[in-house]
Amino acid sequence: MTAFSAKRKISSFAMLAVGIVCVIFSLALDCMGLKFFIDLGNGNLDIRGGILVIGILLTIAGIYLFPTLKYHRAIVYGLFLFPLLATFLVTVIIPLFFGIGYSFTDWDGIRVRNVVGFENYIRMFRQPGFIWSILITFLFVFFNVILVNLIGFLLALLCTTKIKALGFFRASYFLPNLIGGIVLGYIWKFIFSSVLTNLLATKSMLSETPTALAAIVIVYIWQYGGYIMLIYITGLTGVPADTLEAASIDGASPWQLLTKIKIPMIAPTITICTFLTLTSAFKQFDVNLAMTNGSGSVSSFMGQYITNGTEMLALNIYSTAISQNQYALSQAKAVLFFIILAVVSIIQVRTSNKKEVTL
Repeated sequence: MTAFSAKRKISSFAMLAVGIVCVIFSLALDCMGLKFFIDLGNGNLDIRGGILVIGILLTIAGIYLFPTLKYHRAIVYGLFLFPLLATFLVTVIIPLFFGIGYSFTDWDGIRVRNVVGFENYIRMFRQPGFIWSILITFLFVFFNVILVNLIGFLLALLCTTKIKALGFFRASYFLPNLIGGIVLGYIWKFIFSSVLTNLLATKSMLSETPTALAAIVIVYIWQYGGYIMLIYITGLTGVPADTLEAASIDGASPWQLLTKIKIPMIAPTITICTFLTLTSAFKQFDVNLAMTNGSGSVSSFMGQYITNGTEMLALNIYSTAISQNQYALSQAKAVLFFIILAVVSIIQVRTSNKKEVTL
């Protein structure tokens, strides 16, 4: 080993050791709620963040200078991936585990006083309003998965025919998907509460729980149908023209072309669209917040009068934390919500893989 490589190896190990110690030290201080000050004469400066940054930089430099040339390409790839992985870790993984931990405590958004075990999970299943939110969320998902895919598929069939101004129709159907959910919700709230009531001389659809839920379904279909349409268009345009032409020559009717050739050949596209609408409908929040804010009366459910008749699961979690200041209970509900979405995602991946193997 040359003197240069020996010095490089020593420098690499030193940087790694110091960097890892700095990272662990700064994170430990933060987890314990402690601060690390330096005296500037005219005030104190908390340097925990600086220690963390220095530790990360030293760790990266130590890894890069590691003398084993065999792994340098992998190290360089890792360095480029590090910002993305670090961001994912900080914004998703760490909050996820902290949230799961907080769900077993009496966390008030600032500090934890006691560990309460499964008390929050027991409490949430004893709340009629929460159970109602779960039920209407699943009902909302059921109707939207069917209707959004049906309307999106019909629009895709229309937009793959030889009609004039095809680009205009495609853009028009997709345009609602570009509008933010909050803005869209307030626009449709105005339409349902003012425009339609004046034109039809009837009361607003948002005034009663069943019709308010139907109104949210309508808005969701209007917003998301164009996006699903584009995916179906991609699938339909991928059907070989030779196959369709051969079937037509053999006497297949348009209905037979659709049911016997097009639909079977776009089965993977149907699977993708189904699970996209499924996960998106489960996460419905912004339109629900803007249009009804969860309000709506239910005369009797589990023996109680409910005032959150249109509050879906995501909005219920938000209201529990922000409006009721029950952060630990909200975390328990969020954990259940995460489990539901995780199960849906796992089923989606397995189903998609089976489709690919079959094809």
